[in-house]
Amino acid sequence: MEYSKSVSMSLRVLIPVLLAGALPALAQEPDLIVHHGKIVTVDAGFRIASAMAMRGDRIVATGDDAAVLKLAGPKTRRVDLQGKTVLPGLIDSHTHSVAAAMYEFDHPVPDMESVADVLKYFRARAAVTKEGDWITLSQVFITRLRDQRFPTRAELDQAAPRNPVYFGTGPDASVNSLALKISGIDKNFRIPEGQLGRIERDANGEPTGILRSCGRLIKSRSGDRRATDEDRRQRVKMLLADYNSVGITSFSDRNLGDADIELYRRLRDSGELSCRVFVMYAVNGQDPMDRIERSILSAAKSPLHQYNNMLWVRGIKVFVDGGMLTGSAYMLQPWGVSKVYSIDDPSYRGMRFIDPGKLYQIARTVLKNELQFTTHSVGDGAVHAMIDAYAEVNNEFSVRAARPCISHANFMTAEAIAKMKALGVVADMQPAWLYLDGATLTKQFGDKRLTYFQPYKTLFDSGVIVGGGSDHMQKIGGLRSINPYNPFLGMWTTLARQPRWTDQPLHPEQRITREQAIRLYTVNNAYLTFEEKEKGSLEKGKLADFIVLDRDILTCPLDSVKDIQVVETWLGGKQVYRSKALSTPR
Repeated sequence: MEYSKSVSMSLRVLIPVLLAGALPALAQEPDLIVHHGKIVTVDAGFRIASAMAMRGDRIVATGDDAAVLKLAGPKTRRVDLQGKTVLPGLIDSHTHSVAAAMYEFDHPVPDMESVADVLKYFRARAAVTKEGDWITLSQVFITRLRDQRFPTRAELDQAAPRNPVYFGTGPDASVNSLALKISGIDKNFRIPEGQLGRIERDANGEPTGILRSCGRLIKSRSGDRRATDEDRRQRVKMLLADYNSVGITSFSDRNLGDADIELYRRLRDSGELSCRVFVMYAVNGQDPMDRIERSILSAAKSPLHQYNNMLWVRGIKVFVDGGMLTGSAYMLQPWGVSKVYSIDDPSYRGMRFIDPGKLYQIARTVLKNELQFTTHSVGDGAVHAMIDAYAEVNNEFSVRAARPCISHANFMTAEAIAKMKALGVVADMQPAWLYLDGATLTKQFGDKRLTYFQPYKTLFDSGVIVGGGSDHMQKIGGLRSINPYNPFLGMWTTLARQPRWTDQPLHPEQRITREQAIRLYTVNNAYLTFEEKEKGSLEKGKLADFIVLDRDILTCPLDSVKDIQVVETWLGGKQVYRSKALSTPR
């Protein structure tokens, strides 16, 4: 009896103490409330709220001002949005950020809109470069030059007669005579049997200087000064800050090696990442299968393969074909003879890099090891090849949960889209290419053949999950970069489908709505990286990644969408960017 009384008394004393500790945990006040805004949640119902509360790095409530402000405590910070529009933090589905950050490390590279601009650059570099040293320039695509052609071997010889010159455009290149001589490429040279590539030749069999998917044969060495690890770290931080300035809070860096992944790891561990990074590990599809398997297993066993919302190694990437910007994408039908792309073979269909059997083996190995697989597949022939490989794997086990991906997928067919839906294949695409390159592609292929070029409306209507990205390769600057990474240009492109240098839209029946354009860069991209429950919309429990805009993206004039400026960017409830020109002090 005495024991029972003692226990009862102890509980009466202990329970209030326990509750006193528990109740604050159950009803902790928010750290931050933003209110009096137009908060576009991008949830399933595309609900609009006026206020949002956050604690730590998570959202704890969204709703009207009165309801959310009631949650505030004495330490809650309140930010009046003054009617401004808020979106979830934007996500870029495809970048090459580390390489892009280092592009102008040695010297600035001016914008180039013509072959004359290219030759002017080479002359200027030749004037300050030691005789015999290489001069290289990469990713100045011929579709983006008003001349719409490669610089010729003779033009490059004249611009830099005492220096070997390499003009690289994606997988293809144009070089001068000295570069060919140093590399041993002459009339009698042949690419070894079984190796990739094509050397364009004139009527006499002499190399023209245009090389397709065989840049490895050129023995170039850049004369630019070499960057230290600290240089690389600072340049990447500079780029991430610029990503924040255009509203990007997450991106997928596709085709990374160990050194670049380690750079991200160091930035994460020191708290210097201002964007969340999803990594696709680079695998050379030309390697023997046993080496490819070792690379895949190494990625699967990496400590960074364990989920972390700041840095996650989760995928594998290989290249199936070349590029549409250089004339080497693998197509179902021949490219056609072309002065633009220097194609004189009427049966030429582009370059396919991996045969069907090996592509199936790689896909199967990746998906079995709980990694996402994506392939650079630009042409409709490459897209169909990738879908066929996924379908073959699907005969053994369902691939849907692995969210197998196709990168670029610019040229598609109705059949391909139906098969993607059936298998659960997703795609990351680059709308700005339609804007930048649509004029050249129309000139090359004609309107009918572009019916399913970046067919966003058909993809949305079919239920295929597609995300928007940039394929950012070089330079820092959302619009000056080679492949611009400003997401609002990408959104506008999907709404207008108006290529530059033209007066007609490109298949306007494939335009999408503003809601869909926003989803393309938010929740859809979160789905592509298995994180739709973590980010991509502004809902209770999700990461507090959001941006404040200078105008209402849902109601502003259509042409104004591409000009939207970001006033503030927040990552995990912490401000990582504020425009000095547009925002008031907080």
